[in-house]
Amino acid sequence: MRIGIYGSSFNPPTNGHLWSANTIVQREELDKVILLPSSSKRTDKNIEIADLHRLEMLRLAVTDNSIFEIDDHEMKAISGKQYSYVTMEYFREKYPDDELFFLMGADLLAELPNWTYGEKFIQSTKFIVIERQNIPMGEIIAKNPMLRKYHRNFSLIYKGIVNEISSSYIREEFESGADPRYLLPEAVYWYIKSNNVYLKSEPL
Repeated sequence: MRIGIYGSSFNPPTNGHLWSANTIVQREELDKVILLPSSSKRTDKNIEIADLHRLEMLRLAVTDNSIFEIDDHEMKAISGKQYSYVTMEYFREKYPDDELFFLMGADLLAELPNWTYGEKFIQSTKFIVIERQNIPMGEIIAKNPMLRKYHRNFSLIYKGIVNEISSSYIREEFESGADPRYLLPEAVYWYIKSNNVYLKSEPL
């Protein structure tokens, strides 16, 4: 099988997350995408929402689509340090006979060589990179010696439309009392409303 690994905080999962993943499945002929929510223990992210809320929102978002599978491997991590190279090694052991791809947004591409285990990660991994507005993916790869060296490991997905839906924007809308209903799956919207997930006055 051809399997995509899609890590994100999913705080909350948006229609943009699902649209991007579904587009990649179609264009790259993947058999499934594993959605990998990051742990709230991560030291490089400020995730104030409990893991159980993000996991349930993600479950609600994809419950009717069999191409998506959720794996809470990173949420189970003991420490806040999570390295993508180590995570991919975990999935390579779990799916030894399958072809794995690391899904990422173009906004992460330029810094990829500076990640922990940077060159080992880039050398050993196949990447599918999805376009972000005004980020020249091909140019970034061409100008960076390490990315250029392993350029065959990168598949670049151009979306064809300018459509960025930010989780942070959705959180801000909820916090301010606005209504971002049509930017995220309906079931996720009602879960957030019912549980007051993004109201600052409600402790979680």
